[in-house]
Amino acid sequence: MSAAFLFGSLFLLLVLGVPIAISLGLASIGTLILFADQTAAALAQRFFGTMHVYPLLALPFFILAGTFMTRGGVANRIIQFANALVGHFRGGLAMTALLSCAFFAAVSGSSPATVVAVGSIMMAGMVSAGYSREFAAGLIGSAGTLGILIPPSIVLVVYGAVTETSVGALFLAGIVPGFLLTAVLMMVIAVVARRQNFPRAQRQGSAVLLRSASRASWGLFLIVVIMGGIYLGAFTPTEAAAVAAVYAAFVAIVIYREVRLHDIAPVFIESGKLIAVLMFIIANAYLFAFVLTTEQIPQTATAWIVDLGMPPWAFLALLNIALLIAGNFMDPTSVILIVAPVVFPVATQLGIDPIHLGIIMTVNMEIGLITPPVGLNLFVTASVAEMPLGKVVIAILPWLGALLAVLIAVTYLPSLSLSLPRWLMNA
Repeated sequence: MSAAFLFGSLFLLLVLGVPIAISLGLASIGTLILFADQTAAALAQRFFGTMHVYPLLALPFFILAGTFMTRGGVANRIIQFANALVGHFRGGLAMTALLSCAFFAAVSGSSPATVVAVGSIMMAGMVSAGYSREFAAGLIGSAGTLGILIPPSIVLVVYGAVTETSVGALFLAGIVPGFLLTAVLMMVIAVVARRQNFPRAQRQGSAVLLRSASRASWGLFLIVVIMGGIYLGAFTPTEAAAVAAVYAAFVAIVIYREVRLHDIAPVFIESGKLIAVLMFIIANAYLFAFVLTTEQIPQTATAWIVDLGMPPWAFLALLNIALLIAGNFMDPTSVILIVAPVVFPVATQLGIDPIHLGIIMTVNMEIGLITPPVGLNLFVTASVAEMPLGKVVIAILPWLGALLAVLIAVTYLPSLSLSLPRWLMNA
């Protein structure tokens, strides 16, 4: 009865248009008041206790680092480097946009930021070079989803905090699937470019490549700082986030000098707004997870599925379907916070590795970012491309096949996710 009330009230509030954070909080509080013996003081303590979850301290720092990188001129230098690498191939400008999204995702950890930073520069250039606006919008909107898969990923940090899984191992697990998705999208571009005879730029000499690599190296070195520091044991993933924020500020202010002293306050304000919204959602989601645990809903679901004798492959297939549907209506962080506490015990009982599960959920959330009605990348791409939302949805549809193919591969080939963590961290 309590489970029906909890999920029923949550669904009703979401249908009525109540923000996800408030819906989670109201559904949780209502369930605790009606079905559990909890005082208002205990609820408040549980709500604010979320802020003491150590791994979540990484979120504000990664967001701050991403903001400094976005406003610090990193995107422009990465695009120049990517163009020097692949611009001479047929469809090279599209490949440059894709590679730029992959590089920028690795230093920002945010899909919308990737779309804005790369799209605002590449969109006009691709259209003027003869690419259709629809093709450019579909590519950049889809490639921007790499921001939540390639580390550092805010979604992976949230999953790690909720399930008590190593964030460092999750970061390593996202590298190979991120490369795989980039490679698949690159192959799609190559096929379309040959069929439609896309233009190619003149091959740039080694001097230009080295110069562009040197200019972009300060931004790209952030990847080495984060992953190298974690792997070498110099700092934890949470401490790595703080180091990343300081490094990003240093690059933007001192090296590239595109963030002036008077710009620092707006950077902190912009980051603070996003952090406040995200932490409010997380606090309510933790309250929701507390209700699930109190009412033993995950345990009941686990026992039910185990009694059905469902094999792991069937469970993963049903999980993918459920996540794809949920991703149509909620942002990735909210889906992770709601679904992970329920499916995590079931998955571990069926022998599915928690790290593998986290990558599966994240790839599903990538697809959710570009599917209506609330795919965040759709709205960001529509704004950057100056196109109606409906046309952006149509433009992105052909790219969904590539993402779905990668999802199937990641789901049923665990080694794609687990090889690096097992090799480097024995995770």
